[in-house]
Amino acid sequence: MIKARYYLYHGFITLLPKFLMRWYGKKQLADLQEHQKIELQDRVNYYCKLNQPCSLDPQTATKIASFKQTGGSTYYFDLYKVVKCFSPEKQFHYINGDVIEVPKHPSFVKSRPINEDNSNSVLLKLNAIRHYQFANDTLDYRNKKDDVVWRGTGFRPNRRLLLDKYFHHPRCNVGRTDTKKGEQPEFVVPRMSIEEQLQYKFILSLEGKDVATNLKWIMSSNSLCITPKLRYETWFMEGRLEAGVHYVEIKDDFSDLIEKMDYYLAHPNEAEKIIKNAQAWVAQFRNNKQEKIISFLVAQKYFKYVN
Repeated sequence: MIKARYYLYHGFITLLPKFLMRWYGKKQLADLQEHQKIELQDRVNYYCKLNQPCSLDPQTATKIASFKQTGGSTYYFDLYKVVKCFSPEKQFHYINGDVIEVPKHPSFVKSRPINEDNSNSVLLKLNAIRHYQFANDTLDYRNKKDDVVWRGTGFRPNRRLLLDKYFHHPRCNVGRTDTKKGEQPEFVVPRMSIEEQLQYKFILSLEGKDVATNLKWIMSSNSLCITPKLRYETWFMEGRLEAGVHYVEIKDDFSDLIEKMDYYLAHPNEAEKIIKNAQAWVAQFRNNKQEKIISFLVAQKYFKYVN
């Protein structure tokens, strides 16, 4: 139902007259009070780190007037509703999909590496229908199972390592849900819904090609998010998350997983404090009107420094 509404709504947007889109974008920015701009500017500057004029590649840049779908429909819709609110003569670069390298020219992307010179990676809230589903968790942390749970595809080395180490561990309900022939068929298990995973005190979040899809809904829940060091970030600003404050960090080889579980089982107050911090972080992304305005401000800043 959620996806159906998403495609219906965004399909309708693409049918709107372009001048109406530009009017709407200008009105949203014009209606901003000065104090609102100041409050939002920190996030805008985080997503778009450009601070001096820069050039695009005229051979590959896309003019807003001629922007059309070149990849997944969700990337197209989420980018369309932002850029079409600006002058049709402006140009930009964009990259669809899971981006793990910094592009040569300033480009709109969904993801980028953390802790690198990533100013050419300008973040927008792309593929939001997949990455920004939050949990409705009514079960208190202390009433959950004392074990850890993880479900996902096992095509990445870190995930295969987890399964090799902990698939048979009595306190770890972990398994891969894809059935790619020849790869760890003994670790393939049935899928679990988010509601089923929320029965556990500890939920693992493991990056794939870029960020982990489940990080957002885990941090919105009453369960404790456990993850190795984060290496990529999106609109969620994973690069600003702090270990021991918003989530529990474990070693890349998972060797301290049980140790960390034991610690927070023995210190439930500390676990609940991290959970509250995580929920507070998630709260800023629940204001849809504000999220939309920040997207416009990011694009406005981008177009200010390019072209």
